[in-house]
Amino acid sequence: MSVAFTRDEDHEAAAANLPDRPISSHPNLVTPQGLAQLEAAFAQARAAYVAAQASGEVSDDRTAMARATRDLRYYTARLASAQRIEPVDQPETVVFGCTVTIAREDGREQAFRIVGEDEADPRAGSIGYVSPLAQALMGKSVGDEAVVAGAGVEVVAIA
Repeated sequence: MSVAFTRDEDHEAAAANLPDRPISSHPNLVTPQGLAQLEAAFAQARAAYVAAQASGEVSDDRTAMARATRDLRYYTARLASAQRIEPVDQPETVVFGCTVTIAREDGREQAFRIVGEDEADPRAGSIGYVSPLAQALMGKSVGDEAVVAGAGVEVVAIA
C-alpha cells in the first residue's frame, strides 16, 4: 500500500499513547522539601494540562495532552500517598531525613541526605531511603560499619 493512503493521525496517535509513569510500591515518605517539590511538579503538570486543553482542538497535539495527562495522574497519586516526615533535630542514629557522612575503605568521605524516592538525586547528595546504601545505613550510629556493594563503610557523622 502506498504511503499516500496512510493517515498522519495514526503516527501521532501512536506517539500520544504514553505509558503511565511507574509508581513505587514503597511507602511514599517525603521530607518537607520533598513535599514542596511534589506540589510544584503537580502545579507544573496542571498548567501543562490546561495549556494543552487551551491550545485549540486536542487532536492538534495529542502528544502534549497525553504527556500532561500522564504527569497529572502521576503527581496526583504521589501527593495523595505522601507521608510527610519531619526531620529529627539531632539524630543519634541514621534515620529518614538526616545527612550521614560515611568513610569508604579507600579513604574517601561522602555525605548523603536520606530522602524520599521522588526527591532523590545522588549527584546533588541525596539518596532515596529505599536505596541499598540508605538501607545498609539505617539505624547505624557514628562509628558503626556497614557493607555496601561488597565494600565496608563507616558512619563518621550524622546530622
